[in-house]
Amino acid sequence: METKKYKILLCEDDLNLGMVLKNYLELNDYDVELERDGRLGLAAFQRDKFDICLLDVMMPNMDGFTLGEEIRDIDPEVPLFFLSAKTMKDDILQGYKLGADDYITKPFDSEVLLMKIKAILKRNEDLNKESEYVEFDLGTFHFNPRLRELKHGSTLLTLSPKENELLKMLAEHKNDLLPREKALKKIWGSDTYFNGRSMDVYIAKLRKYLKEDSNIEIVNIHGNGFRLMVA
Repeated sequence: METKKYKILLCEDDLNLGMVLKNYLELNDYDVELERDGRLGLAAFQRDKFDICLLDVMMPNMDGFTLGEEIRDIDPEVPLFFLSAKTMKDDILQGYKLGADDYITKPFDSEVLLMKIKAILKRNEDLNKESEYVEFDLGTFHFNPRLRELKHGSTLLTLSPKENELLKMLAEHKNDLLPREKALKKIWGSDTYFNGRSMDVYIAKLRKYLKEDSNIEIVNIHGNGFRLMVA
């Protein structure tokens, strides 16, 4: 069985350091995409899926902290490591406030960085295994996200990938607010007007599927998002 090759986004404007780190990580069986500034890093993150992001703080066009915020808006779960020569307490605290998993000051030992990467990826893999088999009872419906199955009595419906992911997010926020922006960025990649219209179509589809149970309702919280109400 082939082992999964983790994909790393490395953003570093020092080309020499970036190439040395990229080569070192690739020798340790990681797939690394190197970008030289924050704007290019954001574009890479928007077009591809990464398992972890290593972000230099001081970069042209978009600094690492700003890039980290943008990445967190798209995917709140992806691990973030900030790499920086800045050792001031305020800078380190800012990194952690942005949701960093680690803040590594330069110069650093590549082997130590490698061990930290392995540890965070193993932690996430273990968490994903636990959540992979989570199923939901929604009123008289049973929802299995792993199989993309929504069951009601003897009726079994196989959901499309976007329907499945949207219902899963609603179920995870059951009786609470699912922010519109959060769902758009996670499932569609950005919260543009056209993606918003697309999500509204999928919400309408889910409402149609769930109408068999009058105790379930997807409520539109105007200007904020949606709430899956289950009595």
